[in-house]
Amino acid sequence: MKKTLNVLLFTFGLVLGLTAQSKPLSSEKIEALKKEATEKVQARAKLAQVMVDKVFSFSELGFQEVETSKYLTGILRDNGFAIESGISGVPTAWMARWGSGKPVIAIGSDLDCIPKASQKPGVAYHDPIVEGAPGHGEGHNSGIPLNIIAAITVKEIMEREKIPGTLVLWPGVAEELVGTKAFFTRDGYFDKVDACIFTHVANNLSVSYGQAMGTGLVSVEYEFEGEAAHAAGAPWRGRSALDAVELMSIGWQYSREHLDPLQRSHHVIKNGGDQPNVVPSKASIWFYFRHVTYPLIMDLYKKGNRVAEGAALMTDTKVTSKILGSAWPRHFNQVIAETMYENIKKVGLPTWSEADQILARAIQREVKSPRDTNGLPSKLDTLGQPVRNPISGGSDDIGDISWKLPTITLGYPSNIPGLPGHHWANAVAMATPIAHKGVVAGAKAEAMTLLDLLLKPELITKAWEYFRTEQGMKQQYTPMVNPTDKPAVHLNTEIMEEFRPKLEKFYYDEKKYGSYLEQLGIKYPVVRK
Repeated sequence: MKKTLNVLLFTFGLVLGLTAQSKPLSSEKIEALKKEATEKVQARAKLAQVMVDKVFSFSELGFQEVETSKYLTGILRDNGFAIESGISGVPTAWMARWGSGKPVIAIGSDLDCIPKASQKPGVAYHDPIVEGAPGHGEGHNSGIPLNIIAAITVKEIMEREKIPGTLVLWPGVAEELVGTKAFFTRDGYFDKVDACIFTHVANNLSVSYGQAMGTGLVSVEYEFEGEAAHAAGAPWRGRSALDAVELMSIGWQYSREHLDPLQRSHHVIKNGGDQPNVVPSKASIWFYFRHVTYPLIMDLYKKGNRVAEGAALMTDTKVTSKILGSAWPRHFNQVIAETMYENIKKVGLPTWSEADQILARAIQREVKSPRDTNGLPSKLDTLGQPVRNPISGGSDDIGDISWKLPTITLGYPSNIPGLPGHHWANAVAMATPIAHKGVVAGAKAEAMTLLDLLLKPELITKAWEYFRTEQGMKQQYTPMVNPTDKPAVHLNTEIMEEFRPKLEKFYYDEKKYGSYLEQLGIKYPVVRK
């Protein structure tokens, strides 16, 4: 009888709770909660600084983000998130989940850094922490910290106000290799998600909708197999796989004159043989084929396959290929973007100090920036509009998720305009007050937008209407990776084995130092005299 009574009381309480949760809040109440969220984010500015600096100091390349993932998931676990590790067979990939019910909102950003981009923060000329080591010359040390600050802030409000919904944080592992997001979508990790907010470092607080500038791509490694022989004693008995690689390379170069100018394609030779006196029996070449639409990417990929087959025929070798990663061209959701932009306008840009501006102008001079010479921005970007005429450029595998469900990318001002990108110069700001302030500003805009999506169900409905009609009717999403393809988790292993022991000496100790600048003894900013 007592057990039955307890069940009835629990059920009654649950119904009362659900009734309370389902009652719409007034616009005044929602705005008050959003204002509270910005105050709570600001109160966590120190945590943001520590996380940004800590991840910067790890400097881990794609698929090798071991310390980064362990550190960030530890913070999430301490804040009540359940962690699923090793998703899609990637050891450093994870999903962190808190809450229950609808809407389910995914919040993502990238983790990995750039080869040979080691750089002391706050120093406006090339001064590596470890010569030749990787470094955060893209700024991926800042996005997940931003998301954690926003998520734990919103979680706190959801708990108190009994707001239903589920927050799912996840990392873009190996984004520089476009190595994982297509696998995540293929494997169903976003099948039951209602909306996705992605964050990426920028030099302004920004968001856009529609087709984005840039390309998608497919990443393919071709391996040729021939026959070894003594290169001097009996070269006629060998069949050189390296010759096939070189012929594929030059064959593609001759094709460029006849390719659409919007395409971008580039390659590196991963294996050119063992030593000169042995005819190479195996050699490999790694291509990125980029274009502005999925069909055009596939056409470019087929051309590459034909050139590879021709090189194999000419050298009497065999060729096999495997897809290492892919990225669809990006298309972002208008409804969520417009909602985010209204919050961006309320947040505004950070207040830059004179030291911030001195550093920014000095590094712009150092790299001879052709356009941006006035330091950090003082005016907000406008809402980004769809690209009407395709513009070529870089890729990001958030494109795959943007074709799976309503998605936007929030750009936040933690870097400096006018820098080369994928370069040591882009690491200069990434563990300084510039990055710290930009992350806090971005977290405020994200937290406000999360509350909008949680408390205004019509936004989710309208976002899906746009996704299905304005976007989905024009192109059907198909992952470029096949059901049997596996993430290339072996990549960057040897590089990190070489440099991790050297970098470990410089890991940020937040218990001893107030900032990474302090630990490194840098008097911010350092510029050429």
